[in-house]
Amino acid sequence: MFDHLREDISVVFERDPAARSTWEVLTTYPGLHALLVHRLAQRLWCWNLKWLARFVSHLGRWLTGIEIHPGAQIGRRVFIDHGMGVVIGETAEIGDDSTLYHGVTLGGTSWNKGKRHPTLGKGVVVGAGAKILGPIFIGDGAKVGSNAVVVKDVPAGATAVGIPARNIDPTQAEMRESKAQKMGFSAYAISADMNDPVVKAIHGLLDHTVVLDQRVELILAQLKKMGIEMEPLAPAQDQFDANYLNKIVD
Repeated sequence: MFDHLREDISVVFERDPAARSTWEVLTTYPGLHALLVHRLAQRLWCWNLKWLARFVSHLGRWLTGIEIHPGAQIGRRVFIDHGMGVVIGETAEIGDDSTLYHGVTLGGTSWNKGKRHPTLGKGVVVGAGAKILGPIFIGDGAKVGSNAVVVKDVPAGATAVGIPARNIDPTQAEMRESKAQKMGFSAYAISADMNDPVVKAIHGLLDHTVVLDQRVELILAQLKKMGIEMEPLAPAQDQFDANYLNKIVD
């Protein structure tokens, strides 16, 4: 028990630069309190004291704002940062060294009994507001972006973002970034107004199309100077603004 507590405290110092003292961590960190209450509730659950386990879990929810079903399996050195609004279902499993931020839901998609909540591998990081739903598996070292809705497995080391979440593995990310450099934009650059990599890719393709149009116009102008006339094409019905998606509407 005390070994677990020491690990929990050290994890807070490792992953939260705001932590200043052991006393502060012990008295003001709801994520730590929720885990301590859960261990008691889970022990009661295993002793078949189901109502008492649920009541202890309910008290923990009232005290911390974090709801963890006593049947959930949580590994060592798990860190719940801030924690308000975190919900962890009965058959959920969380591997060692994982991190959850506030508003995370490990929920189910079925009313049937049995395994209906997700399993997180070791070292998984789940961003604020993310929803991981159903009996799916999140691989070791995977990351789930803030507000993502994950309903399919995420491979080890991959990143899942968006609604519904899309998986991005490291190899694909490197290939896309390499192609992006040739196209003149960065597929995964941080943007103040958009963070969905699929939309970023679309923006990049649109920008690339604009450049191609400019080059074609330059070629046509040079051909005209050389006395070569091209037959006019039918006018386009729609003039699409490639920068439209980046415009801010007041």
